[in-house]
Amino acid sequence: MSPDKMIYMANQIATFFKTQPGIDQAEKVANHLKDFWEPRMRDQLRAHVEAGGAGLDAVVLESVRRL
Repeated sequence: MSPDKMIYMANQIATFFKTQPGIDQAEKVANHLKDFWEPRMRDQLRAHVEAGGAGLDAVVLESVRRL
């Protein structure tokens, strides 16, 4: 998947969960990524975060640390 598409998708997930009740949106995003993203997609996201995570929402950055 292109990095731009991956960033867009991850940020959309974060945007959704930030509108939901509760305080642990990062955990909810991490669970969504575990449940619905295939391992190659999660690996690509991890690699992007390790390279600095440019363009990713702070909630996504925190959720990747929880994967």
